[in-house]
Amino acid sequence: MRCPSCGCLESKVVDSRPSEDAASIRRRRECLSCQHRFTTYERMEDIPVMVIKSDGSSEVFDRDKLLRGIMSACAKRPISPSQIDDLITGIINDIESNQRREIGSKELGDLTLSHLARLDDVAYIRFMSVYKDFQNIEEFAAALKDLS
Repeated sequence: MRCPSCGCLESKVVDSRPSEDAASIRRRRECLSCQHRFTTYERMEDIPVMVIKSDGSSEVFDRDKLLRGIMSACAKRPISPSQIDDLITGIINDIESNQRREIGSKELGDLTLSHLARLDDVAYIRFMSVYKDFQNIEEFAAALKDLS
């Protein structure tokens, strides 16, 4: 770590402790050349998951966007906010458990559908009707038949 006073690259850690929010480590350092003391913070690298859309473009995974889609599908259903939060957490855990930094929008939609299928049939069909972009009643009826 470069000393802010003299620019020397050699320093020693004098004190180390977690920050108040426990999201980083606060380190007090002392320059081995000029004995100047300074503080550094160490944080875990946060690399966001990217969603690759069908047109090839990408965007950062947005938990709130997924929440809005699931909330629409679950509207007026006997599903608690904690169940929805658990569902989203499960989807995110599935993505992160594979240690992937990219996921296709189709794969994300399929993953969401698999989680919704275990939660509520009506929410599953509602989400599917938007996600699969049914063009006619026959496609919708086929999806209902597959659910049975």
